[in-house]
Amino acid sequence: MLRNRAKAVPSPVWQPATRSVVVAVAILTAWASSAVASDDLIVRYDQSQLLRMPRPVSEIIIGNPSIADVSVQGGSMLVVTGKTFGITNIIALDADKNVIQDQRIVVERDERSIVNVSRAGLRQSFSCTPNCSPTLTIGDEAAFFDQVIKHSSTKTKFSESGSDGAGGQQSNQ
Repeated sequence: MLRNRAKAVPSPVWQPATRSVVVAVAILTAWASSAVASDDLIVRYDQSQLLRMPRPVSEIIIGNPSIADVSVQGGSMLVVTGKTFGITNIIALDADKNVIQDQRIVVERDERSIVNVSRAGLRQSFSCTPNCSPTLTIGDEAAFFDQVIKHSSTKTKFSESGSDGAGGQQSNQ
């Protein structure tokens, strides 16, 4: 038994809309795939990642040093630290100035333990691991950010003065 199946032909009214949707999906797919590639090194903001090179490195070029910092450890181990959010690259050169590796670096925020509090459109960020403490995050409310910087600086000065073995007290010797 054969049945006559007529194919539905889209009306001319739907064709431009369908094309627009297909084009939009294609653009979004291309944009999303270019955002983070599988060979990108993902580094969390204020954290470090190790990157092993196949041979000793004599020079490092950082595309944007405000996004990431790199130091060489043991000749062929790079320590990449995320300084702020963004995308940059690093180029590792050997002693003969040959490129060992050109690596794209994506610095992202570690969202796993971050809680954002929004009040009247102003954001405050807290690191909750497990107790919540204010954390420095670019884009937070200016007054909150400044207060966290002040407290962080005070804490750093206190711990530096305590590292002399005098428990934070200066010795009079």
